[in-house]
Amino acid sequence: MPMDTSSLSIPNLLHIAPNEYVGGFVSPESLSEVAALGFTHIIDMLPEHEHGGFDEAAMAAELGLYYVHLPIVGGHDLNRSNAEALDALLASVGETPVLVHCMSGNRVGALFALRAAWLKGMSHDEALLEGRRYGLTKLEPLVVQLLQQG
Repeated sequence: MPMDTSSLSIPNLLHIAPNEYVGGFVSPESLSEVAALGFTHIIDMLPEHEHGGFDEAAMAAELGLYYVHLPIVGGHDLNRSNAEALDALLASVGETPVLVHCMSGNRVGALFALRAAWLKGMSHDEALLEGRRYGLTKLEPLVVQLLQQG
């Protein structure tokens, strides 16, 4: 049964799969709420300079959350290595609740689209649909280009 995340003030928060939630910036207040709701894992795609002084890793540790930093700074980080890292992280989570986030959800969606094509065998069109479901917006032209390059 999905968690009731209506109280969370996370931009573009989406419940995608039974245990997968994606979204934008997680504030200190939101991180506390995430832990209280029963999330166990956080995958943070924000580069350090976008945290605005908030030490998400330290707070996650204090709250007992398993935290992984997978920074996606720009287009050069949308690569097979990071898609494989995301795939391995999601596999290690199992069926426990995970929140994958960046600033708006766009980078999350981009990496999920690439993962879908490169690692899950989806067609380019299917992968783009998957990416959009996970938050892909402005990075779609770059994702299309990367998919065409193989």
